[in-house]
Amino acid sequence: MRVSKDEELGQIKSQLLITSIIDTPGAILMALGLHGVFGTDGNAFLDILNNQNIAYGAIAVGGAIMAWALVRMVLLLKRRAEILNAENA
Repeated sequence: MRVSKDEELGQIKSQLLITSIIDTPGAILMALGLHGVFGTDGNAFLDILNNQNIAYGAIAVGGAIMAWALVRMVLLLKRRAEILNAENA
């Protein structure tokens, strides 16, 4: 069964939305980790961020989530551009 271009564009739009929702906790973890490493001198607003290993871990996990989301979004946007270019040709 062949999916129409409009349906495929709708699926890509919903996948982009889901990806951006998944990316949000990654950005929050990255921000918290950076705050724990650079923004405090043992006086973080969350006590857990005073532990440098946890702050570096938050940066690593947040960065991994953000990298995955970036790759996924680039692939989805590339596919959307291909569909729109084929439609205009």
